[in-house]
Amino acid sequence: MLIVMHHNAGKRQIEAVIKAVERMGFSAAPIPGSERTAIGVLGNKGYVDDATVRDLPGVQEVIHVSKPYKLVSRDFHPKNTIVKVAGLEIGTGRRPVVMAGPCAVESEDQIVKIARAVKSAGADMLRGGAFKPRTGPHTFQGLREEGLKLLALASRETGLPFVTEVMSPETVGLVAECAHLLQVGARNMQNFELLRELGKIRKPVLLKRGMSATIEEFLAAAEYILAEGNSSVILCERGIRTFETATRNTLDLAVVPLIKEVSHLPIVVDPSHATGRRSLVAPMVKASLVAGADGVMVEVHPDPEKALSDGPQSLTPAGFERLMQDVGRLLEFLA
Repeated sequence: MLIVMHHNAGKRQIEAVIKAVERMGFSAAPIPGSERTAIGVLGNKGYVDDATVRDLPGVQEVIHVSKPYKLVSRDFHPKNTIVKVAGLEIGTGRRPVVMAGPCAVESEDQIVKIARAVKSAGADMLRGGAFKPRTGPHTFQGLREEGLKLLALASRETGLPFVTEVMSPETVGLVAECAHLLQVGARNMQNFELLRELGKIRKPVLLKRGMSATIEEFLAAAEYILAEGNSSVILCERGIRTFETATRNTLDLAVVPLIKEVSHLPIVVDPSHATGRRSLVAPMVKASLVAGADGVMVEVHPDPEKALSDGPQSLTPAGFERLMQDVGRLLEFLA
């Protein structure tokens, strides 16, 4: 429920409405605006009888919000959220960020070499997996704690902040100690205990869309994080599962402008996981930026043919450099 106050409502009237909401057993979230204040009602499990508040002095109208998400919606937060990651600002109105690096950290030489290469080409952030959720149990699962140390080493040597995946509530603290941005992978989008734990920390979170998730489910997952107090959430489109088999997934670029209509959170796109094909990554990076994405994630490997995971979708350092040159020209045109 959203309580909209008159533009001339005073502080005492707003406080009276907040107290009335709290007496009903709910939480009140004031949403100051340039013309008037609104008050979001949180904690309700269903329809709320608004008789207690609708006739209070200063109340203009009461809007019942039926969506399963509230804090991530523009109804409750009209202004765009800008998420800060180690000095980088990610969100609408800011220059799109480029996160680049290997799917998985394999060795010190590999991650440092790639970190230097993507930094030289113009990347803003290093990406790399230390903990790797894989479909089959016999495939490379990542270097785990050692991988985190190597990512931190590469970050120190290049000055690039890094993003890496966290897979369980138990490892949130470990990953948060060194990572600048914590990623929730597609398979864990509805790992609600993990989302709640990430909501309790004060590190930004990158939430990837589940393989078969609707937009409503995607935003409801983000709501779990915000509901625990962490508003620094970046959404990530990485393709969804459809009947098509020519690509790894189907990249849903319509979600970018749609998310911006209904939510204030920034959204980035991962064309590497979406397409699964090296030749399609660059075109989809450009298409993502044209669609209004606040950034992109690109997989880059020094020798994709020998990569321990996702080699077919990884760019070479030379290919990434060419892409960044094209991105630079495109952003000038879009400015």
